[in-house]
Amino acid sequence: MRMLFIGNSHTFMNDMPYMLSAIAAQNNRRTDCTILAHGGMSLAWHSSQPEVRFNITYGGYDYVVLQQLAHPFPGAESILVAAREINNYITRAGSKLVAFMTWSEQNRPEHQQEMTDAYLRLARELGALVVPAGLAWQEMRNRHPEVDLYFYDGQHASPIGSLLTALTFYRAIFDESPKEFNGEIACRNSVIHRFEPSVCQMLIEAADAACLRTKAMLA
Repeated sequence: MRMLFIGNSHTFMNDMPYMLSAIAAQNNRRTDCTILAHGGMSLAWHSSQPEVRFNITYGGYDYVVLQQLAHPFPGAESILVAAREINNYITRAGSKLVAFMTWSEQNRPEHQQEMTDAYLRLARELGALVVPAGLAWQEMRNRHPEVDLYFYDGQHASPIGSLLTALTFYRAIFDESPKEFNGEIACRNSVIHRFEPSVCQMLIEAADAACLRTKAMLA
């Protein structure tokens, strides 16, 4: 399966797409991920870039993931306008649009609702598959506030936050939680990240709850 991620630092932080590939590999699923992500860039900016059109048109991707600016979040209309334009390429290429719902700032959890509403609206209008990372973060913060999902800036993801996001992608894309995950993200013979099994189980449960909640909201 081939995936193209289009976004900014919330996409590339801690190499999150590779985490997804590593989890998939432990479950005998091959997931090849490519990213077009630049810090601070919006989907409106991406929509005008020639590499976006070229990669979508000729890359042979099964899924194209769109991630809008998050902090500050520029509102529902901004994501819809840009997503409609990029989705023209996605539709012609025969790929599936995926909406990567991000999370609120650490000290402004009330902002999650606006982001959630915007990504659900995008799903309803364009038929996108929603990966509700923001809701998974919300679930995790409510259930296990002792687990720090945030980088020191209170906006980006810590490695644990990126793992939760990758697990939410896995749950949404494959419609099931991973059956196998040893808590390690490795490349060749080197372990890049190692997570406690108990924390991994908490994250898997939060991702599962968020995806079920999203399905119910879109039903």
